[in-house]
Amino acid sequence: MKPVIYFSLLLVALGDLAFARPANLETRQKHGRDSLPSVQVSSKQARSAPVWNAHLGRREVPQEHSHEKFLTTVRTFLQMDNPDGIVDPVFGLLGNAAASAGQGKISNTDCLQQATADRAFTNAKAAGNVDGMTAALIYRALERNTGAVGQASVACTAIQAVNPEIAAISQHQDPASAGAADTNKNIALNLAVQIANIGGNPVEALQSGTFAAGQIGDPTAKGNSCDDQNDPEGCIFTQNLLVEDATEDEIASVVAASASVTAPASATVSAVAECTVPSAAASNSSAATTTTAMAAASTTAAVTATATAAAMSGSSNLDLGSCPDPTIVFADGFDGRKEKSFEPNDTTAFTHGSALNIKVITDFICQQLDVKCKASQEAIDACNTGAAAAQGQTGQAAADAFNAALGF
Repeated sequence: MKPVIYFSLLLVALGDLAFARPANLETRQKHGRDSLPSVQVSSKQARSAPVWNAHLGRREVPQEHSHEKFLTTVRTFLQMDNPDGIVDPVFGLLGNAAASAGQGKISNTDCLQQATADRAFTNAKAAGNVDGMTAALIYRALERNTGAVGQASVACTAIQAVNPEIAAISQHQDPASAGAADTNKNIALNLAVQIANIGGNPVEALQSGTFAAGQIGDPTAKGNSCDDQNDPEGCIFTQNLLVEDATEDEIASVVAASASVTAPASATVSAVAECTVPSAAASNSSAATTTTAMAAASTTAAVTATATAAAMSGSSNLDLGSCPDPTIVFADGFDGRKEKSFEPNDTTAFTHGSALNIKVITDFICQQLDVKCKASQEAIDACNTGAAAAQGQTGQAAADAFNAALGF
């Protein structure tokens, strides 16, 4: 056989092999590009999923498989009932350009991670599986890839989670981004409370942590991350790259303070209607507060904010970002409770269920003011001051102390 004929036949054979690859092919990721996730896709998904583009845009070096064990568990429960056609949990950890290829019917790409966690949590709850619910909560708290080292990811504001446990959590931020240490610590502590409330091990919240901060401006965008699809545990664990956000003692403390403060895991939250009542005068003679009491209702009545700002020196002009009412109310009937409890007055902006311990609510509100609402540092500092003041009070006085610190 002539060499040229042999070479031509070899090329044809190689071409046939390329076109004969199985439907569950794995598309590897390229560093520096928002490329396809390394995920196995069934033939059914391959027929219905969007066409994937391996060159969708520049981004931080891949790290979406760093916590692989949680993706594996979430994938299992997501596939039990997936009406939105979310292709795979890994897409929720990508930047929007690549994530959009796997979002199915989810209308807002910034909310894909939340929607994935929410559906997996619902399915795990229906199956009575605490490990599945825990994995969904941790997955919701994982850092998403962004365009560069030090760039924070966008909060989900367009879609409200069905499960209040999922709604109470936001994703970790790039450790090199502004305020990341405090933000990520609050996320981990709040995650621990949610895990404890469903009967899981709250210390597992520490595994939601991310990597050591990279160098802003690093042209490789690598930072200190890793990404290994073939490590079933997760390379952040096996390579000892995890930076824990808090200590186990801090986890134990926050969980003890909030023991039995939230209702059992539920796929729905009872609607409430609002009536306005005057509160007791604040102990500070320069401030008076008005709060609202919430009465349980069987309808889906809208909740309206009625907190009245007080004349409080230096705090009436706080920049609260997109969340103008961060106040807390203390009343009967929240989430079907028989006893009085605390709850955010604006449950649209602050999607959290009720709690018997105000610290659960103050920590969540202060964290959301930072991450979601983009409030000023002055407002965040005032929130933390109010949270500390509330710890020295009980009942309505605790709510008043927190609200007064924010100028209400």
